[in-house]
Amino acid sequence: MASIIKIDPLTRIEGHLAIKATVDDVDGEQQVVDARSSGTMFRGFEMILKGRDPLDAPHYTQRICGVCPISHGMASCLNLESALGADVPANGRILRNLVLGANFLMSHVLHFYHLAALDFINTSGVIDIAPWVPRYVTGDMVAGSTASALVGHYVQALAIRRKAHQMAAIFGGKLPCAPSFVPGGCTEVVAQDKIDNFRELLAEQRTFIDETYIPDVLTVAGAFPAYFSIGVGCGNLLAYGVFDMDNSDENKLLYRGRYTDGDAAEVDPEKIMEYLKYSRYDDAGSGLNPADGVTQPQLNKENAYSWLKAPRYNNIVHEVGPLARMAVNYLSNDPTTIGLIESVLGANPDISVLFSVLGRHAARALEAKLVVDAMEGWLDELDVNAPAYVESDIPKTASGIGLTEAPRGALGHWIDISNHRIDRYQVITPTNWNASPKDDLEQMGPIEQALVGTPVTDIGQPVEILRVVHSFDPCLACSVHMVRPGKTEPEMVVYTRPSI
Repeated sequence: MASIIKIDPLTRIEGHLAIKATVDDVDGEQQVVDARSSGTMFRGFEMILKGRDPLDAPHYTQRICGVCPISHGMASCLNLESALGADVPANGRILRNLVLGANFLMSHVLHFYHLAALDFINTSGVIDIAPWVPRYVTGDMVAGSTASALVGHYVQALAIRRKAHQMAAIFGGKLPCAPSFVPGGCTEVVAQDKIDNFRELLAEQRTFIDETYIPDVLTVAGAFPAYFSIGVGCGNLLAYGVFDMDNSDENKLLYRGRYTDGDAAEVDPEKIMEYLKYSRYDDAGSGLNPADGVTQPQLNKENAYSWLKAPRYNNIVHEVGPLARMAVNYLSNDPTTIGLIESVLGANPDISVLFSVLGRHAARALEAKLVVDAMEGWLDELDVNAPAYVESDIPKTASGIGLTEAPRGALGHWIDISNHRIDRYQVITPTNWNASPKDDLEQMGPIEQALVGTPVTDIGQPVEILRVVHSFDPCLACSVHMVRPGKTEPEMVVYTRPSI
């Protein structure tokens, strides 16, 4: 008889996600046969922005996410620059790349060590305090000296994350939200002492990635080879591209492209649609391109089970994230990416193995290596005698689009300006793609598809489900601020919950 597993909330992610999985016997093995991914919180940023000064958008949208605010700042600036027809000086482009790159490094390290590693490590007898307890303990988890080493690296990674934030703040002004990101460039002044300080911190990041992060991912991969075939997902990938190498919007460190039904292809933003059949929004907004998108919540909508919309490209489900970016670069014959992937998978690899739990972890670690190495060259390109920002006027009427990448995947912002004010603002985050519910065509989202077929040995400890979901690094609502009614001054409410 089928069993229902409900994980609500699913811990060790950014935000509030609920997973419902139906487990049944398939050819003598307990497997997930159906799954639902539910975003459980409504944010309303798109409604908050309506009527505001367009220049407010980069600062408001960075509060969408406390882990990847820089990506939202970047997308918002690109969005406004598209609407304004604004150009960005070379220094502004490079400074943005450096701040965003530091945010990528911080996020990738955070994900592996502090969110995902606990799914693979038996820490019993190694460390028996929170956040390591309460915990699942399964027979396949690594233990002993390997577990002890990974726990030590968990602690080391806390310092590396902090230093990545410190590095980004040099040119971002402060972190996690960077006030220096504005339409027209970056308001931080380029100075040699800042370059030197950034370079010193960057060297520590590179050493950690080369000597600790990548080897640890390979250690886990060696202990869990089955997870190169678990969590395959939809098999289609989408990347908007990120880290502009010049002002052309064509030359990027991580390319724009997609992999659909076995073929590599270009991306046309006009073919992006959002569907709402199973989302808690009015169906009148379903099937629209985000340039025409509507965000009208409908709390008690029949059959709806998520506050996430269901984005689709040309009506086809696509996964976004480091796996998509590295695969697109590989299929575009980028020599650096080919070298990194072949260093792990061997010559002429079958990249289909990357469509898996461990493939996502490997892609994330190799991308960190690609980014950290590129950042050294960007520092060399900075000109201490050149500006990093130019001012532009806000037109009375305009429309724009800003496409970039967050650590978790493709991020898009769309804007309509009317009478010098924001008339429409729409955002599609990476987790909107990956954790989306079913669409109007009854197609399951990427995480839902990846869960189907996952073996579950013990329904009381469904760690296999956690491994699949965590491999996507979902991020739903990680910068929610709480206040207590009746208080005259805002009060921060800190709460903790067990990590499972």
